Amino acid sequence: MKAIVQDRYGSSEMLRLEEVDRPTPADDEVLVRVHAAAVNASDWHIMRGDPRLARVAMPAAFGWSGPKRRIRGRDFAGRVEAVGRRVARFQPGDEVFGDLGFADGAFAEYVCVPDEAVERKPAGLTFEQAAAIPLAGNTALMGVRDLGRVRPGQRILVNGASGGVGTFAVQIAKSFGAEVTAVCSARNAELVRSIGADHVVDYSKEDFAANGQRYDVVFDLVANRSLTDLRRALTPTGTLVLSGGGVSDGGSLVGPMGITIKAQLMSRFVRHRLLTLNVTTSRANLATLGELAASGAVVPVIDRTYPLSEAPEAIRYLELDHARAKVVVTVDGDTRPHEDRSRP
Repeated sequence: MKAIVQDRYGSSEMLRLEEVDRPTPADDEVLVRVHAAAVNASDWHIMRGDPRLARVAMPAAFGWSGPKRRIRGRDFAGRVEAVGRRVARFQPGDEVFGDLGFADGAFAEYVCVPDEAVERKPAGLTFEQAAAIPLAGNTALMGVRDLGRVRPGQRILVNGASGGVGTFAVQIAKSFGAEVTAVCSARNAELVRSIGADHVVDYSKEDFAANGQRYDVVFDLVANRSLTDLRRALTPTGTLVLSGGGVSDGGSLVGPMGITIKAQLMSRFVRHRLLTLNVTTSRANLATLGELAASGAVVPVIDRTYPLSEAPEAIRYLELDHARAKVVVTVDGDTRPHEDRSRP
């Protein structure tokens, strides 16, 4: 089968399309014919081995000189090809979506995934839309619901609202009855309004940490502000949820891990709840996200699609060109050029 592989850390030029052996499902696994796979920030972090501290702190994904897994990509959607002997929930032909976690391997024609990490695809979604959901949607769901504990009438600010996780966070928070403020650039203001943001802060013109507004929850997806700035935007007993972020700037030692370490050290001395989101793959959360998508409460927003052979360019676009919402790799029909599906 065709797959995008990598042996050593570096830029997207280290990725190449190769023929590799098709995987065989274990007893508790499902073999899926991949139709679409989403690109996430984690792909370029693992591709580059950045930040370098992650090579020590996250051994499941990072080796010392190269990624632990050769095939990039973790989110997928496709059809079940075969099932292991202990799998009873699925049968060949079922349409599914899921998240491989740090196992990676979704930028390929086939992938094996544990039964517990896959769920049925909502019937009304395309494979591209379904592939866009798992990691970004789960990150948003866990940040808003589990750590943020967002309730109706509360005020939440999402820093990085037009990104992959941010577009889900805005919609999920809105579905929970929150008043949502989205921080993004002017070019993405109409996008975040279209998916439910009540207020938009253009970061080039306004500083959300200095405008006097206070929020019950600040969900930071960018890691471009200090801990002091983020706390200044909170109510006296508000909650700060930190989730990744960082930019590609030639490599870093600590990257976005720096602010999370500071938050963990400070959290015992302040009234604010300072929380770091550690995302775990969850079948129950996939089911919840599928229900939200099926009901129309959450609509996956796709910026661009690329064929499998252009997956390195898709990662480069997400990493360096400030992509908005989700970027998706299509595995079928691998001859067409990338499609710009940006929403205003």
